[in-house]
Amino acid sequence: MTYDLYIGDRMYSSWSLRGWLMLEKFALPHRTHMIGLYSGTMAQDMAHLAPARLVPSLRTPEGTVVGESLAMAETLAERHPEAGLWPADPALRATARWLCAEMASGFGGLRGECAMQFSHIWQGFSVSDAVKADLERIETLWAHARSLSGSKSGGLFGQYSLADVFYTPVAARIVGYDLPVSEASLAYCTALLSDPSVLRWQELAQDVSYDPEPYALDLPRRAWALPG
Repeated sequence: MTYDLYIGDRMYSSWSLRGWLMLEKFALPHRTHMIGLYSGTMAQDMAHLAPARLVPSLRTPEGTVVGESLAMAETLAERHPEAGLWPADPALRATARWLCAEMASGFGGLRGECAMQFSHIWQGFSVSDAVKADLERIETLWAHARSLSGSKSGGLFGQYSLADVFYTPVAARIVGYDLPVSEASLAYCTALLSDPSVLRWQELAQDVSYDPEPYALDLPRRAWALPG
């Protein structure tokens, strides 16, 4: 019962991180396969998974290929109800699905201007109105989740869930660009990024480098460090 997960570069591929955390954090057996996201071999590397064409993609033990992260999440939750990928309470589960769906389809300003990366923290990044609007919306959703769950720290819905999986790359963007958020939101980002699985991903991300560097900005940078 081992899954095959196909991912891109760990340093920059936010969706690959989500796919990996779905399996890693819920102890679902898997093998990881690297796709040449920046080396020009992506189409060739994924040809056997067609019509899937993006990372992450999942192949079940029976051989079914599943593309798109939300579909992967629902498939794994359906196949492993005992793993607790979604909150057990129906109201919390519905809200967690909502937060994941909004992440998958929205926040274009943040995603377009602040590429995820785990190597440094940009200094002096100019926050656009679009990014500000996305941050305000994200904080509204996080506060709503906590108001429903009663959870003051840790996972948005108490126990770690797919909602936390989907917002981990958001946390990396907030920290990596030193974006303005509340203390409560920054504490949540720190909790997500200090998770041992995420730290392991970050360590592995250092194994590959590119010249030229993707998503480079003409800004000073300082070493990666979590708040506090």
